[in-house]
Amino acid sequence: MPTPFDQSTYQVRLDWGTDGLARLAPADIVVVIDVLRFSSTVADAVAAGASVALDGALGWSRNGAAVAAAAGDAIVLVGGIRNATAVATAITTLQERRQARTSVAVIAAGESDADGVLRFAVEDHLGAGAVIDALTSRGIDHTAPDAAVAAEGFRALRRALRHMISASGSAREIAEGVSATERMTEAGITPTTAAAAAEIDALDVVPVLRDGEFVAFD
Repeated sequence: MPTPFDQSTYQVRLDWGTDGLARLAPADIVVVIDVLRFSSTVADAVAAGASVALDGALGWSRNGAAVAAAAGDAIVLVGGIRNATAVATAITTLQERRQARTSVAVIAAGESDADGVLRFAVEDHLGAGAVIDALTSRGIDHTAPDAAVAAEGFRALRRALRHMISASGSAREIAEGVSATERMTEAGITPTTAAAAAEIDALDVVPVLRDGEFVAFD
């Protein structure tokens, strides 16, 4: 049965983490937003011609990769600030191919602690807003209130993204810790810096999950 929180009456939806994904009505497309580390790093790797295995990513990303793994039969795209416009273009392409209204669940991964408690992440709210704003500019604008608020926040803070992200708790946590970086290095992944993660539309590649690997959408 529909619930007040499934956002099923809207084409573009927004929620947080794997619990938020489960809360939303099933969508045709799930966009994973985990700006620091997962989304930006996977997009950079795919842009460089590599593929990234989901199983491997689960070893160094307990947030974004977990959302991708929980997406079921939906088409899974990886998005963020670095490729927001490219993600919106990919979604419009998929809708044109399907010749049908296509629902989109934008999932901000947030940050979870060792006990799995999820917290709000500034960078993921801004990354989700960037993608939703790009969708709106392409006419996919039937957005849930949650999604509309994220898009407006991105628009208002567009000129301050680098500061907002580098000053976020997540960026400070990454700067102070080495364990995640070591796991990524061991997996052959080069982490994207916080400064680079804040660059708007630096990439035109969109990672899509196919057969357990993130590859370039085409």
